[in-house]
Order: sequence, then structure tokens, then C-alpha cells
Amino acid sequence: MPGHFLGLQGANTLVTSQFQLSARIVDDLVAHIATGVIHGPAGVGKTFAVQANLERLRDTGTHRVSTCSLSFPSKPTMLRVAAELVTALTGTPPSSSRNRFYLINHLVGLLAGPPRLVVVDEAQRLNGECIELLRHLHDHTETRFALLYVGGDGCWEVLSREPMLRSRIFRRLPFRPMTTDQVPVLMRGYHPIYAETDDALLRDIDDTYAHGSMRDWAVFTHTAAQLCAETHLPGVNPEVVANASLLLGGGVA
Repeated sequence: MPGHFLGLQGANTLVTSQFQLSARIVDDLVAHIATGVIHGPAGVGKTFAVQANLERLRDTGTHRVSTCSLSFPSKPTMLRVAAELVTALTGTPPSSSRNRFYLINHLVGLLAGPPRLVVVDEAQRLNGECIELLRHLHDHTETRFALLYVGGDGCWEVLSREPMLRSRIFRRLPFRPMTTDQVPVLMRGYHPIYAETDDALLRDIDDTYAHGSMRDWAVFTHTAAQLCAETHLPGVNPEVVANASLLLGGGVA
């Protein structure tokens, strides 16, 4: 499993339905050499889930495929996408004198070997030309790779605008914030400091600070755990929650 946010000691992986579905989707994409999308707002656990699945595939996965991940800055060019994909696959940057047509031909050869999974993070930054390049590589008769787009706000809107890509999406998983009803059970399983915390207090933390975001819960838990340790408390109480909120901006969203 990838490390927990901020190196939070004692934290457990939140095995939500979305986390479980991400494993099924990754396996389906690999098995069928298909294209998929995992998307959602920042902090809801999609990157953690994808990283956990990549580790699973590399270490103990059923399919045991090679994986590579890459992400791009805002508004990348086709040449930038092609060059960084070559680098991700080979570990060596291509010569700066190479043009994108040479790189595309080179990529076809690199992606023609054993099946692999290519993950493109921050996919909402791609433009139509870059999306078409990746679609072309994936559809090429000689290549054999599954393609997973991962992105934040606006990701699905960007990708779904491309009819040639949208019609090829085999699996799609939207990640969403935790609901108020999910918070008590999930948080008690997440960290020992919440083991004896009543539902109302946990919901209050979520309402005033975390808002269903796993990343915000991790930040709050890191701060609250320190306060509990300093005061020799086994778990949070209203005073700890109030002090943690003050350290995190007074609970203002």
C-alpha cells in the first residue's frame, strides 16, 4: 500500500466501495487492454486508490503486468506527451532533436511488447490533440496496453468532449466525497483516536472542517493525534476537536 498522507501513524486504509471498485476497474482494463477513467474532486482518495492498485499489480497482482505513470503540466503539447511517455517507458529522455512523428513511431514499438498499464494523471490538463495521440497509440494494431486516465475537477468534461475517446471508454468510476452517514463508521476504522468517539462529534468535524474529503480528514487526524499524545488522551473529545480546529484555521471552510 502507498504511504498514508503526512506519514500518519496508526492510520488504516479506508476500504470504501469506491476503493474496492477501483481494483475491479483496473483489473478489467488490464484483462481487456481497454481504456478507463477514474475522476473526482481533489482529496477524495482516487490517487491513493490508483497507487495502491499499481503496487498490487507490480507485486502480487493476478495479471502481473508492467505499469507506468505520468502527468503533465497545464496545456502540454503532443511532442511533450510523446517525449514524456518515451521517458516513462524507457527511463531515458529522448533526444531533443527528435520530432513527434519519430517519437510516435518509437512509441508504437515500445508499446508492442508484453501487455502493460499506462496511467495518465491530471488528465483534465490534456487538450484534444494530446488525447487523440494517446487514442491513436492505444488503437494501433501493434500496441498492447491498457490506458487509465485519472483526473480531478473537469476531467470527465474534458475527456467526454472527444467523441472518438468517449466511445472507447470501457470503465468509468467517479470518486465522490464521503457522505455524512458514512463518516462515523469509516472514521472509527480509520484511526484509533476515533474508536470511542460518538457519531455527533465525528459528524461535527466533517461538517465544520473535512466536508467528506479524505485528505482533509487526514490533516485533521494528524493534528488531533498530536494533541491527544501531548495530553495523554486515548482519543478525541470536544476540547481536542476545538483545539485542532483552531490550529487548522478555526474550522473555517
